[in-house]
Amino acid sequence: MKDLYAVLGVSKQASQDEIKSAYRRLAKSYHPDLNPGNKEAEQKFKEISQAYDILADTEKRKRYDRGEIDASGQEQAPRGGGFYRSYSSGGGEKYRGFDFGDEFTAEDIFADLFGRGGFRGAGSAGARSAGAGAPKRGADVNYSIRVGFEEAAAGASKRVRLADGKTVDVNIPPGCEDGQALRLKNQGKPGAAGAPPGDAYVRIKVEPHPHFSRDGKDIHLDLPISLGEAVEGATVNVPTVHGNVTMKIPPGSNSGRTLRLRGRGIEPKGESQPGDQYVHLKVMLPDEPDEELKSFVKKWGKKQRYNPREKAGLV
Repeated sequence: MKDLYAVLGVSKQASQDEIKSAYRRLAKSYHPDLNPGNKEAEQKFKEISQAYDILADTEKRKRYDRGEIDASGQEQAPRGGGFYRSYSSGGGEKYRGFDFGDEFTAEDIFADLFGRGGFRGAGSAGARSAGAGAPKRGADVNYSIRVGFEEAAAGASKRVRLADGKTVDVNIPPGCEDGQALRLKNQGKPGAAGAPPGDAYVRIKVEPHPHFSRDGKDIHLDLPISLGEAVEGATVNVPTVHGNVTMKIPPGSNSGRTLRLRGRGIEPKGESQPGDQYVHLKVMLPDEPDEELKSFVKKWGKKQRYNPREKAGLV
């Protein structure tokens, strides 16, 4: 079984941000959409996604590091080791396993060894032999859904049909990113012999937007403006992922000038500081030739000769 850290090319001491960055970098290289028909890339992408699903989840990562689950997320039988008895303020005895660092009641210990339902007391004839492995938790399953750009930015609710025919409503958190996976606990395949079911992971595919683009928490937009608006300045409506706002265009604005709308970018769940929206101006002439405009510019040009390429150092 491959080491998940090696699959992502990170060390075992890697931070969650480093794991996320490694996944993004590898996913861009091996994504099936970018490698059509390439079975090796498809398999590599599956391995990368599986490694990220476990290591990006802090609880699963801890369990993987302790050897409680394997690289596929399957439960592992408890490792050998003694138990010591510790005092419990609630009365009765609790035990702490040297390997796991979690407290268990005596019933929990036997249930892990013999399976839930197989334990009827230490001396019961119904107890299974100690050589029997613990029943395995159900397998995880993966789904994917397409989400609109603005839905991903502002958050939304999407209905997902599971393999068993059941439908569930999935809350898309504000600021979710393309490739992000959402966990649906206990919605995977059922476990054996009473073991808990696996989880379902819903991977988000954010559809591109015809006008907006995203850079982290910031949004970028190219905004066409007329020649008159560029020369004289104007107040215009500007779309954002949160709805339209008004923005002032300063007089004498050229194509390529960038204006910032503070706080109109992405506000990911759990973060108090939203990103900004950057508006890039594009001066557009009329589609149809305007003789009056041509005549004016011709006369004006004779009086006001200038070369914008010279200012840009292109001559």
